[in-house]
Amino acid sequence: MVSIAWLGKKSPFCGNVSYGNLITENLKKRGHKVSFIHFDNHLLNNKSESLFLANDPEVSLPYLIKSQVYTIPSPRAEKELKVSLEKLKPDIVHASLTLSPLDFKLPEICQQLNVPLVATFHPAFDSKIRNLTASAQQLTYQLYAPSLAKFDRVIVFSQDQKDVLTKLGVSAEKQIIIPNGVDQNIWKPPEKRNKNHNLIREKIGGKRIFLYMGRIANEKNIEALLKAWRQTKSKNCMLLIVGDGPMKPSLEHNFSDLEKEDLIWWGEESNLEIRVAIMQIAEVFFLPSLVEGLSLSLLEAMSSGTACVATDAGADGQVLDKGAGIVISTDDVTTQLKTMIPILQDHPHFTKILGIKARERVIERYTIEKNIDHIERVYFQIKEK
Repeated sequence: MVSIAWLGKKSPFCGNVSYGNLITENLKKRGHKVSFIHFDNHLLNNKSESLFLANDPEVSLPYLIKSQVYTIPSPRAEKELKVSLEKLKPDIVHASLTLSPLDFKLPEICQQLNVPLVATFHPAFDSKIRNLTASAQQLTYQLYAPSLAKFDRVIVFSQDQKDVLTKLGVSAEKQIIIPNGVDQNIWKPPEKRNKNHNLIREKIGGKRIFLYMGRIANEKNIEALLKAWRQTKSKNCMLLIVGDGPMKPSLEHNFSDLEKEDLIWWGEESNLEIRVAIMQIAEVFFLPSLVEGLSLSLLEAMSSGTACVATDAGADGQVLDKGAGIVISTDDVTTQLKTMIPILQDHPHFTKILGIKARERVIERYTIEKNIDHIERVYFQIKEK
């Protein structure tokens, strides 16, 4: 078995948090020792030497600013990390990169300690660079590439992402394509209505649910979805927005004309069982992003048997290709959705077929078991060197 120091995020809730929690929990189930290192000022006053003697120690690093997108560590975070790694003595450091200045220090720190370093590189992208958001994300890739070239292995989610990094100078041999995975035994079609379904229905009513679940930020392009929804007759359907983020206040204000029966802002939902139940109730899941990596929310929707509509940004188009969902272009998303939404509303049998095919695709390619199998192979190959 392998001793892993996992450097990632525990909060605020985002895809990186979901990824870190899911992977580390499943690594532990397979007998690996995982120490989770993350930014959390609140734990520092309680830190003690005994923390490092626990079976699965959790290590906190101080920070100045922390958001869904990036983290600014405190000046002493680097020293805290070095001390933690010296005490933990892991076989491997695996960094689920948090878009932090500390990311760029990791190769030097691990070289000094003679510990192999693996990265999972999450930032969204659109390889065709069709909009300003994609151009901005391209700068992120250019900024990170020289540092990633110094890691022992870099986990990416798709061939397109690998091609982008290879062009920027990251060795193709160092990059390992490991798509995200989901627990298909948690995210699954409902066998019968349960108390969580009833709770949700009491809150939002009995209309058919069309859903967005995720971060509410500019690159997610939720405004395009809302514009399309505004121009579509409801036909006993409502749009449910689950999540939080910097764009939420302005979008709520700009679309305040939509009645509560047509649009509900659920807010952030931290309870996993409630999130699963919402996904199970929904008929259609939308992901209108301008840039993406490989969306966990999309895979969770697919695994739940929900029909999915997503742009071809990042790897999402590949996930839904050949009939597993509906793929649209990042160009003029509102117009495409305005055409697509009435069709989905009028043909629930069609959305049901799409949901079945989506579930089949996840079982075929994107289960958490397949993901952990790949990650384990990376660890064992590095450890054997």
